[in-house]
Amino acid sequence: MKDCFGRDVYYLRLSVTDRCNLRCAYCMPESGVKKLRHGDILSVDEIAEIVRAAAACGIYKVRITGGEPLVRCGIVEICRRITAVAGICEVCLTTNGILVPQFVDGLKAAGVDRLNFSLDSLNAVTYNDITRFDALDDALAGVYAALDAGFDAIKINSVLIGGVNDSDDEVFGLLELTRRYNVDVRFIELMPIGECAHWARSRFVSSQRVLEVAPELCKLSLNGEACSDGVSKLYRLPGGLGTVGLISPVSSHFCPSCNRIRVTSTGMLKPCLHSPDEVSLRGLHGDELEGVMRRAIFGKPERHRLEDGAFSDGLRNMNEVGG
Repeated sequence: MKDCFGRDVYYLRLSVTDRCNLRCAYCMPESGVKKLRHGDILSVDEIAEIVRAAAACGIYKVRITGGEPLVRCGIVEICRRITAVAGICEVCLTTNGILVPQFVDGLKAAGVDRLNFSLDSLNAVTYNDITRFDALDDALAGVYAALDAGFDAIKINSVLIGGVNDSDDEVFGLLELTRRYNVDVRFIELMPIGECAHWARSRFVSSQRVLEVAPELCKLSLNGEACSDGVSKLYRLPGGLGTVGLISPVSSHFCPSCNRIRVTSTGMLKPCLHSPDEVSLRGLHGDELEGVMRRAIFGKPERHRLEDGAFSDGLRNMNEVGG
């Protein structure tokens, strides 16, 4: 369905847990998060009902997020229930990769179409600094397991942090993955939300930094128009098998074409990541649930204000809303 600004909203990012087995500095406090009770998060049945209502509203793409979704008990069954919903055409899952080897076959069998990996560095020291865990080899094992299992269009998302992973060597290391493998590496601008809302401005680096490091990147185009996968501008290294995407939610926001809503693991629908506006879906069923979702989608805010130098108005850490 369309919102009040005429945007076609068809994409649901659904968090199934706020817990994670890493502690990325821009996402979670070092001490972790206050653990919710089992009854505080959406049950498998509630998740399936929300997805059915979303499909009735025209949603046909679902991304399962967290925290880290693979730490959620019953994650394969959750995926199976979502892929079985009539009208849902694409189901993806975002992960840090660490648990992928033990779940990859189950996810494939459950009908998950694609895996996205959060991987901010191929340097073990930098990876440890960002995630606060010595787990780079485990994360990479997850990427290789997904490739071996035959998952197509694998994306690797890397958040650029000034003075941390924006050096030539760091960026080149990630770019090289697209030369050797048919994967899409997407560089994402750090957003001033949650844990990093008040970090020094020097930490917030434009995605153009990638083009400074690798001017040989060729912009992909179709019929003279720049190619995009919705939110990222696409490039390719000469001779590369995969693509490189630049996602610029701060320096060049894509609000006019935003096509998504979010639901937290506690059942709060967020029409915009950077808005404090939320509506609870718990306890709603049938026409009432669908009606609340339709009103929230129609009332989706026109844009955020990050480009104007403002901090995010979102009230949650990234681990609660899945990015």
